[in-house]
Amino acid sequence: MAKLMSGKAVADALGIQISERAAKLKEKGIVPTLAVIRCGAKPSDLSYERGILKKAESLGIEVRVTALPEDADREMLAEEIVALNRDDAVHGVLLFRPLPEHLRKYQTEICNMLSPAKDVDCMTDLSNAGVYEGRDLGFAPCTPEACMELLKYYGVELKGKNVTVIGRSLVVGKPAAMMLMAEHATVTVCHTRTVDVAAIARKADIIVTSAGAPGSLTRDHVAPGQTVVDISINWDPTKNNGQGGITGDCVFDEVEPVVEALTPVPGGVGAVTTTVLLGHVVSAAERTV
Repeated sequence: MAKLMSGKAVADALGIQISERAAKLKEKGIVPTLAVIRCGAKPSDLSYERGILKKAESLGIEVRVTALPEDADREMLAEEIVALNRDDAVHGVLLFRPLPEHLRKYQTEICNMLSPAKDVDCMTDLSNAGVYEGRDLGFAPCTPEACMELLKYYGVELKGKNVTVIGRSLVVGKPAAMMLMAEHATVTVCHTRTVDVAAIARKADIIVTSAGAPGSLTRDHVAPGQTVVDISINWDPTKNNGQGGITGDCVFDEVEPVVEALTPVPGGVGAVTTTVLLGHVVSAAERTV
């Protein structure tokens, strides 16, 4: 039976520090504030949004949500970002990505409209450069950073370990690989064109899966003694008697009996991601003092 690496304990430990910092800012008349921009109403986005609102309230951080229609055009989204750049009361901005299909070709352009000082989830080229160059040029992506915080909290050694990252998105897979290498892990990145992902994954000490494909990590991918971090948050309409629910990439019932440690979904990395995001908001607010 695998040790379950719950994100709650990690989030609670980080949250104590963040709430203390937020309280000190309020003593100076500054309320750390996050603006969330959402196009449409994807279930996974709504779930993340609810988590942000709940956690922010507990930490003393204000959140403003702008819900744009799914068919919002480039100009509407750009105007919203420009307005938030000019609003001194807003310290961080989160844009839910990926954008709707008709806006995908503008995604890089739109993200780079955001002021780097308010880029609390690594949307801009400057923040990405900081991750890839190992320099402090902004904030790292929240989900990969949450993965790192979780591994650190549970004492998972990375130096010299073989890590297989499944997924190569700019938001999760690629930055996770960079951050793992910064801790001296030897990283292999697998993706949709990789031949025999299962054979590669079985040889790893640690598997970090961010494929975004429910049921894609099975018994065939794992071996005894491994640590598995399931980053993905997917919507599975078959869960909860057809009501739908959140699931990761792992087939939990197949993987859990084999490996040494495993993150649950929900309740794993996602629980930490929200806290990391809000920590970035507080840091951005502190920089304005």
